[in-house]
Amino acid sequence: MTTVGTADSAHEGTGRGGALEVPEELGRGRLRSRILTLAAIVAIVIAIVTLAPGLGSLRARLAHLQPSWLALGAALKLLSGLSYVLVFRAVFCRRMSWRVSTEIGLSELGANAVFPTGGAGGLALGAWVLRRGGMSGQHIAKRTVAFFLLTSVPNVVGVIVLGVALALGAFPTHPELVLALVPAVAGIAAIAGALLAGRAAAAGRLRFARRASGARGRSTKVLGAIAEGVDEAVMLLRRHDRQLILGAIGYLAFDVMILWATFRAVGASPALEVIWFAYLIGELGGLLPLPGGIGGVDAGLIGTLVLYGAALAPTTAAVLAYRAIALWVPAVAGGIAFITLRRTLNREAHQIAMCEPGEEVDVIGIGPVVIGATAGGHRTT
Repeated sequence: MTTVGTADSAHEGTGRGGALEVPEELGRGRLRSRILTLAAIVAIVIAIVTLAPGLGSLRARLAHLQPSWLALGAALKLLSGLSYVLVFRAVFCRRMSWRVSTEIGLSELGANAVFPTGGAGGLALGAWVLRRGGMSGQHIAKRTVAFFLLTSVPNVVGVIVLGVALALGAFPTHPELVLALVPAVAGIAAIAGALLAGRAAAAGRLRFARRASGARGRSTKVLGAIAEGVDEAVMLLRRHDRQLILGAIGYLAFDVMILWATFRAVGASPALEVIWFAYLIGELGGLLPLPGGIGGVDAGLIGTLVLYGAALAPTTAAVLAYRAIALWVPAVAGGIAFITLRRTLNREAHQIAMCEPGEEVDVIGIGPVVIGATAGGHRTT
């Protein structure tokens, strides 16, 4: 038998379809609480928009939304979700079937709709599914870090490119110089910070490894996942993988264009560069731990768009329509995907397990080969 590299750590937990408890943050009690809270917040928002004085212009905009543009927005959300699936498959396993990849990816997006927090809810669900299929925690952890970084790259690069372009007068829109350059500088700092975090985590892991026990042992694993995840992200980017690049760009671009479509639906049309730039900055509100991101994302988007020159009433109407699409489309699609995924896992868990380094596969002309991490500087694919 030919061995390429060294196998990662053995599978943890039961794996390969065995019993594995759903993580606490995705348990039925927590899910029920989140859904009820989300429903209450939606009801409050509807009541305020419907009954509060001084919102006549907003109500008029919402009452005359054009259904065709909203339908386009829903279609764009589905395309964004399929782009997310492309990135998931490129990062975690190309040998996984498209059906399994799509079900996991859409289920993650559905979880993100209810448990936003920067995508942590979806990542927790994805990690549970992969462990349920038999993939080791170590491999999942480092690839999850890489996945988070890779799906964030287009946002950060977009802020840098658009900020510099606006500062140089490349677009008809001319915001104040500080409004264009500060986000661009923050984006550059974010990239540098991610790379430095990887190096710092690697150094910290070495220190803790010398005396790993108890809490230090757990810290070593966390730091190792961060260090290896950053390295994995850089390695995957250097491959110039078309599926990964197109998926990451599509995941962002289609979502931004939903906001463009909802502006059209309310009869307003800010400059496209303003929509893009404000979206990239305003979506940071989604990092707040609010059900469905309601409040944080909305305030961030509305405030940023108005700051860059959009009118308040149509902007509020467009953002509320955008949030409705961004919430319900992935929630419904993700719910359906999760129902089918649980059935699929009972039959096809081996497709996840075979993605784990250390699995044996047959290669024509070579024979059985163990998929390993590294050996003499070479990595299997």
